[in-house]
Amino acid sequence: MAPTDPSEPTLISRTPRKNRRRIVLALVGAAAALALTTWYVVVPYPWTLGTRDPERTALMEQRLREASDEGVSLDIRQTWVPLDEISPALVRAVLVAEDYRFRQHRGVDWVSLAEEVHWTGDESFSWTSASDLGALSDAVGYVWANRSVMRGRSTLTQQLAKNLYFGTERTLFRKGLEFLVAGRLERRLGKDRILELYLNVAEWGPGVFGAEAAARAYFGRSASSLTLEQSAALAATLPQPLSSNPSRNPGRMLWRKNLILERLDPSPEIPPAPMPLPEPTIAPEFEAPDYSPSQ
Repeated sequence: MAPTDPSEPTLISRTPRKNRRRIVLALVGAAAALALTTWYVVVPYPWTLGTRDPERTALMEQRLREASDEGVSLDIRQTWVPLDEISPALVRAVLVAEDYRFRQHRGVDWVSLAEEVHWTGDESFSWTSASDLGALSDAVGYVWANRSVMRGRSTLTQQLAKNLYFGTERTLFRKGLEFLVAGRLERRLGKDRILELYLNVAEWGPGVFGAEAAARAYFGRSASSLTLEQSAALAATLPQPLSSNPSRNPGRMLWRKNLILERLDPSPEIPPAPMPLPEPTIAPEFEAPDYSPSQ
């Protein structure tokens, strides 16, 4: 094959100007179509969640696969109930335990997140501020160095996005998708609907999903009749649902339950909390999940 003469015009330069413009427009259109496809397909959009209750979540499917890989069967226990049929005590306990700024944020609690990543910049970030850029570099470095132990300070909306679409995989990419979907959930749904969805799909034990199933499994009563102490016990075990039994084996989550009770108030309002509830400094010992129905 003869070498190309650099003096010869290339194919693009030999292409008429009008055709070159068409090629560029086609490439731009293809890139835009790819971006839109990624935005609306790869990143889920809650088109129907305003009126339709999800039948299965990504987390449920994950638990079914895990049980199958272990050669055991897993029955998904879930009974959907509207928010007004869930004890207000449980609603308050979950908010105090998991997301006490729920009513103030729009999907991501930037205040808690700033605390998590040791943010030292201004409250209002600016790309033209040298100090903010330095603080951003420090925060990214901190996250990367501690990526295996970062909690992320996930809001209820982010946890709902994880349960619905992503499962428990912990990667920065998945966390980014979770941020995007949380924003979409907040724009599409009201706070009460997000609460209703969360409380009906949250994992509370092997095969136990939602407040009604958890109340029946652990306390033999409906979610609407849960007491304050029972509600605090359920809220306390949300971080470790497979290794804590709220009714008979709370394990290291017992101290968390007591702290939730201290922060709850008999009034219907959610009391202010000075900071999020801390996670255990030592992770609870792992116990193989018991896939048999709770007695």
